[in-house]
Amino acid sequence: MATRIEVLGTGCAKCKRLLKNAEEAVKELGLNIEVAKIEDLHEIARRGVMMTPGLVIDGEVVAVGRVPGVDEIKKLLSGGK
Repeated sequence: MATRIEVLGTGCAKCKRLLKNAEEAVKELGLNIEVAKIEDLHEIARRGVMMTPGLVIDGEVVAVGRVPGVDEIKKLLSGGK
């Protein structure tokens, strides 16, 4: 099971929606894990994300340039791809 989620983005509408979806997925699964927002462009680029938003689970970039829905994030958090 995942232990940390990071949303990479500068605050655009898609980034905000992804953050909300990630928080909702964590809530629905009843998990007690951190959901962090990374807004520093240098840090985002260092992780290889050139199009925001980006979704990172336990240090692995799992989505770039799109907004996965709550159900998809729940699947990713449960170890599914």
